[in-house]
Amino acid sequence: MIVTTAGRTNNEMIGLAKRIAEELNAPYLKRDKRSIMNIQAVTNDDILIVGKNRLEIYPQTSDEPIFFHPNSAMFRIKRIKKGEHDPFVQACGLARGDSLLDCTLGLGSDSIVASYVVGNSGKVTALEGNEYLYYLLKGGLHSWDTGIPLMNQAMARIQVKHDTFERFLLSCPSNSFDIVYFDPMFEEGIDESVGIKGLRHYAIYSSLSDQVIEDALRVAKKRVVLKDHWKSNQFEKYGFTVFRRKTAKFHFGVIDA
Repeated sequence: MIVTTAGRTNNEMIGLAKRIAEELNAPYLKRDKRSIMNIQAVTNDDILIVGKNRLEIYPQTSDEPIFFHPNSAMFRIKRIKKGEHDPFVQACGLARGDSLLDCTLGLGSDSIVASYVVGNSGKVTALEGNEYLYYLLKGGLHSWDTGIPLMNQAMARIQVKHDTFERFLLSCPSNSFDIVYFDPMFEEGIDESVGIKGLRHYAIYSSLSDQVIEDALRVAKKRVVLKDHWKSNQFEKYGFTVFRRKTAKFHFGVIDA
């Protein structure tokens, strides 16, 4: 990963880019008005861009950047405020004061919704195994202004940890979270947003296992929840009760603890 600034930059952004490069143990490269394609052609590497309001990652394998934006979470929270149901919230049985461990943070939408629903008295801890996505999401969740104070607070409350779920679950005391949630990168291809397509470049393709499910059930006080492609065999393999939705390309499965 190479760290540089946006095309139009200033001393503040340059200083920030150098600090981020140091924190990520990555080289800083002066932009010098070069295009992203030009820099990638020379460095043969992915690029992290430090802009005025956000960070962006440009993988070599994609023409579109990865960046944090709470778009889908905003839509979902607005629906929840209107009294409409959210399949994720329903599958998890989330209520105010609950604690949730999101084992696969991704772009953060489910964690944001969960944090909003459980409120100040609840807790959401989210895991990201890739250090660059961890850095991107941790910063975005704590700095993005949605214009909705309660949503900003919900994002800031999420505890983001750089760890794999296999390792983190082993370290957790028994019954330390109400819900343990998995949303692994689907093996089956579906129509995806640009953000998710870019995410595949960095995703850690950890598979569920008997040991992982055993650890999750030990850690969860209420239930373990899996979101997966409707064709997935993991629901049946590990004994999940599936909430099937006729027109959805993914389902939620639940095992009560």
